[in-house]
Amino acid sequence: MHHFQHDGLSFYQLVHMNSSSSRGIRSVIAASSVGTLIEWYDFYIFGMLAKTISTQFFPEGNATAALLSTLAIFAAGFIVRPFGALVFGRLGDLIGRKYTFLLTLVLMGGSTFLIGLVPGYKTIGIAAPLLVLLLRLLQGLALGGEYGGAATYVAEHAPTGKRGYYTSWIQTTATLGLFVALGIIMLVKLNMSDDAFNAEWGGWRYPFWISILLVGVSVYIRLRMQESPLFSKLKAEGKTSANPLKESFRHKANFKMVLLALFGAAMGQGVIWYTGQFYAQSFLETKCNIGFEQSRTIMLWGIAFATPFFLFFGWLSDKVGRKWIMLAGMLLGILTYRPIFNYFLQATDSKSWLAEEGTATMPPVVKMEAVKNSTDSVVLTTASFSLADGRKYTAIKTDTLRLTSAFLVPGKTSLINKEVSTGIYWKFVGLVFLLIVYVTMVYGPIAAFLVELFPTRIRYTSMSLPYHIGNGVFGGLVPFIGLLLTTTYPADPLVGLWYPIGIASLCFIIGAVYLSNKIDENVDD
Repeated sequence: MHHFQHDGLSFYQLVHMNSSSSRGIRSVIAASSVGTLIEWYDFYIFGMLAKTISTQFFPEGNATAALLSTLAIFAAGFIVRPFGALVFGRLGDLIGRKYTFLLTLVLMGGSTFLIGLVPGYKTIGIAAPLLVLLLRLLQGLALGGEYGGAATYVAEHAPTGKRGYYTSWIQTTATLGLFVALGIIMLVKLNMSDDAFNAEWGGWRYPFWISILLVGVSVYIRLRMQESPLFSKLKAEGKTSANPLKESFRHKANFKMVLLALFGAAMGQGVIWYTGQFYAQSFLETKCNIGFEQSRTIMLWGIAFATPFFLFFGWLSDKVGRKWIMLAGMLLGILTYRPIFNYFLQATDSKSWLAEEGTATMPPVVKMEAVKNSTDSVVLTTASFSLADGRKYTAIKTDTLRLTSAFLVPGKTSLINKEVSTGIYWKFVGLVFLLIVYVTMVYGPIAAFLVELFPTRIRYTSMSLPYHIGNGVFGGLVPFIGLLLTTTYPADPLVGLWYPIGIASLCFIIGAVYLSNKIDENVDD
């Protein structure tokens, strides 16, 4: 009976909640998850299409500067996520969960669709990148408000003892959004030529336009949802917070929990998430030089196989607690990142693909193409080879490359595209799967963990900020800092991994010392 009194719910409310059909809780999870998945999809397609976007919204002449500018706009979306957490977290604690994350969904979907409508730099000049930056900032603000609302909403519907399992469905949406984004981009790209895809009004815009259809379906579903029962009760009793920001961050005890959530969990979780998914994909493409299709499908298979583990670790956290599952995921990343990424490098090492000069006979040239400039002199020669074990690569002329039907001088080439053999391909899928299992360990239980740290009246605000700083800032900087370290210390191709390893190590120590493993089902007030 103590539990009934502590939660402050009437006997009727408890009976009603506990006897609600599985169909009811499934609809809550589905409505929350579909919208959140779509928001992640919207957020990620920009980064995945960065190279094409850079050619459309910035002046020609300096491709590197254009790409860096595009990545800066991409990063801006991460930087403003904590501000979105504050703005929409406050709204969520004042007016309710349902209407707040309905608003974030509309804002995200509208911004994404409009990015697909912005004319290119050739048409409207400097207005093009400025409009895209504005829309990207709106995307970041919307995502900052979405996640906390969805996680809070599901957690406040979850029956006793199942909060970890039910909120873990929300946790799948970030990875599934990445999966859907990859899948739709590949589907569009593989059904048209590169020129058609990269044209000003080409196929690269389709994924942005498709989002409006997805958002329309999700808005319809969410409009039919009811408000969280715990928030409805607080509102009916007049106990909602008058100033959620002040209560969250100016009350010493609660602010201490916000800091603990950030430095003991969310920060480490953020770097594990981005290393296992974004950094891994970038590494396979830029360091291992694996072609577009193989690098994308390796990620897709790894994500598909690992995604059920979000649910498993969410369920397990209800049984054994959240803390050690999350910290174990961080520790595994700390210990195995360098060996795993080193294997990626070794398996695609150029020296293992090219014969030493004069010591081996190469197979016949499969395809050779010459690209001529305006004076009709050859400026670029590429040749594709197929090795005995089924591996394929493309060599690009960089100096005095000597090509015959059977020999290749390796010292004068650099590889621009590789196709790994079937055996290596599935080993890579297995390792990416392992990296994403680490993600599921840290990410599966964290929504329930954050919900249980804070009281209902300020929960949306309090949990959103540490989550989005941990993910949007510490996690979102993984690709940028990794590239910066690699550029600064080119002798070690794995040097970029020291950033996530360092952050995860710090978070592991703080979490191990200060976090509680107690599952506080009675946190609601």
